[in-house]
Amino acid sequence: MTIPLLFLDVDGPLIPFGASGGAYPTYPPAPPASVSPLLARLDPAQGPRLAALPYELVWATTWEDDANAWIAPRLGLPPLPWVGWPDEEPGPEGAGAGSAGTGTGAGSVATGAGSAGTGAGSVATGAGSVGIGSGAVVGLHWKTPALLAWAGGRPFAWVDDEIGAVDHDWVAAHHPGRALLHRVDPRRGLTAADYERLARWAEGAGD
Repeated sequence: MTIPLLFLDVDGPLIPFGASGGAYPTYPPAPPASVSPLLARLDPAQGPRLAALPYELVWATTWEDDANAWIAPRLGLPPLPWVGWPDEEPGPEGAGAGSAGTGTGAGSVATGAGSAGTGAGSVATGAGSVGIGSGAVVGLHWKTPALLAWAGGRPFAWVDDEIGAVDHDWVAAHHPGRALLHRVDPRRGLTAADYERLARWAEGAGD
């Protein structure tokens, strides 16, 4: 059986933000001020939880390869493949296309088969108007076409705090394999319930 991919966003799922009062636990060591003080919110216990899931982990964040320099070590993870974004996309988290070794470039809803074929476009931010071929898809997240292209028809789950209904519909129509788009509450980050959902879906019990 093909091991599914797990596309991982960082800000929100792994670095929580936006809670009332804004107080979060922090973990040593203190991150360099030149990078981001929010790195201290990375709970090292998340690393073993992620590694225990039956997926191939892939960074899907604007940290891009910087996630291997600053995120993975704090979680005890090895360098992971990463998705590169179109040049036009904004960079709210970090900053070409590549992976750890090779270049490539709410709630949850599971989708099944669709028709293959995607293209990357440009957006202003988050869920905006994304150019796909000769048209534009209003409300489509700028990450979505790139993730489908990277997956190449392979089953995948995607955890992010900005997934919307248009993304679910677009993936269902354009991805030929199984897919789970799982929206995470950025105020809490990944929780035990999120990990349970991901594990059940990977085992085929969450369709």
